[in-house]
Amino acid sequence: MTTLIKNIKELLQVRETSVSKVSGAGMAELPTIKNAFLIIKDNLIADFGSMENLPEIKVDKVINAEGRIVLPTWCDSHTHIVYAGNREQEFVDRINGFTYEEIANRGGGILNSAKKLNETSEEKIYEQSKLRLEEVMRLGTGAVEIKSGYGLTIEGELKMLRVIKKLAENYPISIKTTFLGAHAFPTHYKENKAGYIDEIITKMLPEIAQNKLADYVDVFCESGYFSVEETEKIMQAGIEFGLKPKIHVNQFNSIGGIQAGVKFNALSVDHLEIMNPEDIEALKGTETMPVALPSCSYFLSIPYTPAREMIKAGLPLALATDFNPGSTPSGNMNFVVATACIKMKMTPEEAINAATINGAYAMGLSDTHGSITKGKKANLIVTKPISSYYQIPYAFGSNLIEDVIIEGEII
Repeated sequence: MTTLIKNIKELLQVRETSVSKVSGAGMAELPTIKNAFLIIKDNLIADFGSMENLPEIKVDKVINAEGRIVLPTWCDSHTHIVYAGNREQEFVDRINGFTYEEIANRGGGILNSAKKLNETSEEKIYEQSKLRLEEVMRLGTGAVEIKSGYGLTIEGELKMLRVIKKLAENYPISIKTTFLGAHAFPTHYKENKAGYIDEIITKMLPEIAQNKLADYVDVFCESGYFSVEETEKIMQAGIEFGLKPKIHVNQFNSIGGIQAGVKFNALSVDHLEIMNPEDIEALKGTETMPVALPSCSYFLSIPYTPAREMIKAGLPLALATDFNPGSTPSGNMNFVVATACIKMKMTPEEAINAATINGAYAMGLSDTHGSITKGKKANLIVTKPISSYYQIPYAFGSNLIEDVIIEGEII
């Protein structure tokens, strides 16, 4: 099957030679071709260029993209899409003045989601989760990472990971799976934290590794959750079972989690709402991708990741949704890109780079996703007719997507 997209107003994120990520000043550079074509062969990008150089080729399908922008689909490297029910009551509690920490101390938060998940059948969790996955695909996401972490028991965590595996088998979107058993301490382990960590390391990880249910291991390294020492112990165990770390750090406090992530060569460190100069310095020259979650800051009314300081320091930055029932009940990457521009003062070029090529890096998918490069997956967003790609973050409340192509097929 060969598809030609012609008369593209502007083709974004064109990389003749694939790059793994962009950093610092390079984040402001977004290569584009105006009045372009793109050829899809089966599920891969076969060719692209200026319309004046369009080769004579026999195709099965032609899409006329006159007046439209074409760019790679979003790469959302941090989500919790698989969960049961919702936490809308906590939303009202926050409006009435309760903090995230206060809600958690009252049995809400992650423990609330864990209770619901363990009471819900695997089939029902799958049915709820697939609707969320379908929604984010329609919103332009072509690769997504999904975490466990609402089980907090062996049975619950395995149930979540099986649901993620089933989603990956049934949908064309690329899915990476992260084991987040260390999301919070279950109530019955509150006075025996070492006991729960031992359960993660000696019972959960062997089972997950044996059944090949995860790509990564994650820990919520934060005051009141897992300490730096505990985080390092779990990361080390995950590595021994073949799982590379991706960790939650610096959401509410800077306690040394970034330094721990760098020490263990974590693929990404995510959240980063609270950053001090030492944290930024620790990330310089590393292979660890910082990931910002601006819609979480928006929803919780907490600080935004200091993107300008980090980019000025020469760091890369990725953007993701943090789609979850408690702090970000949205998987809309278009809103994330807009919020990064509006609240974090990222330029549209920086935000698009962060949501495509750098997001792909944060999932280990740089070779196949995140840019318009020959041989990469034909995962594309075709916008409605718009004046320029600046309109994507500018018109933050509008759906400007006309078509989403994943694996070469319009979904």
